[in-house]
Amino acid sequence: MKLILIFAFLGCLALAWGGRSEKWCLKSDQELKKCLDLAKHSQDLICVKRDGTDECIKAIKEGAADAITLDGGDIYKAGLRNYDLHPIIAEDYGKDSESCYYAVAVVKKGSGFKFSELRGKKSCHTGLGKSAGWDIPIGTLVHTKQIEWTGAEDSPVERAVTKFFSASCVPGAEKGSKLCKLCKGDCSRSHSEPYYGDEGAFQCLKDRAGEVAFVSHLTVPDAEKGQYELLCKDDTRKSIDEYKTCHLARVPANAVVSQKNAELADRIFTLLESLKDKGLFFSGGGSKNLMFKDSTKKLVKLPETTDSFLYLGAEYVSIIRSLKKERTTEGTSEVIRWCAVGRAENMKCDDWSLYSEDQRGRAKIECLMEQSVEDCIRKIMRKQADAMAIDGGQVYTAGKCGLVPAMVEQYDESKCSGEGAASSYYAVAVVRKYSGVTWETLRDKKSCHTGIDLTAGWNIPMGLLHHGTGECDFSKYFSQSCAPGADPKSTLCALCKGSSKIFERDETKCKATAEEMYYGYAGAFRCLADHAGDVAFVKHTTVGENTDGKGPDWASELKSSDFKLICPGGSAPVSDFVKCHLAMVPADAVVTRPESRSDVVAILKEQQSRFGSGIPDAPFKMFESENGKKNLLFQDSTKCLQEVPATKRFKEFLGDAYMARMDSLRQCASSVPELEKSCFICE
Repeated sequence: MKLILIFAFLGCLALAWGGRSEKWCLKSDQELKKCLDLAKHSQDLICVKRDGTDECIKAIKEGAADAITLDGGDIYKAGLRNYDLHPIIAEDYGKDSESCYYAVAVVKKGSGFKFSELRGKKSCHTGLGKSAGWDIPIGTLVHTKQIEWTGAEDSPVERAVTKFFSASCVPGAEKGSKLCKLCKGDCSRSHSEPYYGDEGAFQCLKDRAGEVAFVSHLTVPDAEKGQYELLCKDDTRKSIDEYKTCHLARVPANAVVSQKNAELADRIFTLLESLKDKGLFFSGGGSKNLMFKDSTKKLVKLPETTDSFLYLGAEYVSIIRSLKKERTTEGTSEVIRWCAVGRAENMKCDDWSLYSEDQRGRAKIECLMEQSVEDCIRKIMRKQADAMAIDGGQVYTAGKCGLVPAMVEQYDESKCSGEGAASSYYAVAVVRKYSGVTWETLRDKKSCHTGIDLTAGWNIPMGLLHHGTGECDFSKYFSQSCAPGADPKSTLCALCKGSSKIFERDETKCKATAEEMYYGYAGAFRCLADHAGDVAFVKHTTVGENTDGKGPDWASELKSSDFKLICPGGSAPVSDFVKCHLAMVPADAVVTRPESRSDVVAILKEQQSRFGSGIPDAPFKMFESENGKKNLLFQDSTKCLQEVPATKRFKEFLGDAYMARMDSLRQCASSVPELEKSCFICE
């Protein structure tokens, strides 16, 4: 103990000397000892002891420490506004788990009870507010209504848990309560409690103090796996090694958090890399998981833009929020905060909001505007907005960040009356009829795209080109392009026009909003019709919607017979898209947070019953755009919105073929949106 105090004093001296060493926060004497041993191998490591996780988070916020490794529940807390710490480095557990792990319920083999029969049992938890040991199991039990809880306004969730289990060890709970009854030490969230953490909760089960342990799937030693089983949510039991099909949830790995400072993050990562072969992932001395999980194989540096919400993902954050719910937010929400991209969409949304008022004069739709779909997705994840309708490629990105598809656009009116088949459309490549351009001669031509990361205009054609050529830098494949959302300085923006208003042109050029004249399906086709580009990547209905007297003023003289479709190995009239297309792809969908899905569906169903397609004398049309704009908020070709089953996540919604195309395209780093790089969703 004297040695530890001496080293801690030397650490304080080093702080006073103002060196560039990194200060690691430790929660126990065992962790401090390991840190001091590591510090012998690097003069850049200073060890700072605090009394628990919360005190370490405060120390980092105040600059008295620089970093600590936290689990998901604590990453959420550290990321809240009063601390604003960011995950900078993630643990990686190897081939089967990588940077995620499974939260499981472990029981003695042959103990006989099912997951639905946990009431009255004795439980072992890693710690209050921890992912595998608390947030996931308790959130699951609340969600399945095994634990009856009306909300934090009535009583803390801990009180409901004490009524559910007969006794527990939940390190960090109120001392003297039933939640600490099974604990062996002081019930603190530190290694001074023998039953703290994954290894401690398992030891609690092993000692027969408890009957179930909520831990990560990496916890049970290989030599002991035969003595234990997993409880599955479907009331079956499986072996410890069958965690992939028998778990409560897959959750993000523990991560190092720090203040948002790119230079500091680089220094911390460099320091840790220098120590990884010096015992960084080994605890010893009878302790487990000191500073890092012992099962960690390597560390992964996270993008600078990653924050706690992006790292944890909307689905996991919704679980944490469910354990903090207030009675006033338990009922059905009566309003959707719709996120509009750009001024044109926001103007339509404002009209929608005005007419959406109910009989009591309360708007069912509220609007907020952002400059990009990615910004809107961030708002929805942070609960600052609720929903928006987006293209399939954007559904992929939103899904990677934990959002879910709630409703899908249906373009076939005959399918609106029942469940029917999910709506879809064909992605096509259009050229001028006598241009001589073929799919095989596209290199060095001028291209028109609906927008970066959009299905028909980018993901499908670029995925095909990448598959055939291996080319990732598409700015080199085409001589010039208009691909809204690309770097304005690149050749991918060379053909873009910006706004028709001269004084706005520089600001709006190549923006992925309706203010860019060549944005979207109609915009990409206009780029071709204006002879700016040689090929337009759009959907199969685009030409028909903007020729032969249909469409806005700029399309009034266009004839569909002046254009044709090209595809690998051939061409066809624009009407023969079934024969000549690039892919059949899912329709646009409304995305939201998992916990908001049912509210969004209910309100949108009510709204389309008032303002949907075919409603006579409706003062507002959800699926129509005005003032020469197209596809604002929804596709103008939408006939109705249909509910996406609650069990269908983004992968199932997009389908295997589209997912394969996207996964292939994502091999090109330049094709991965910044937001997607920052999200760290477990799949």
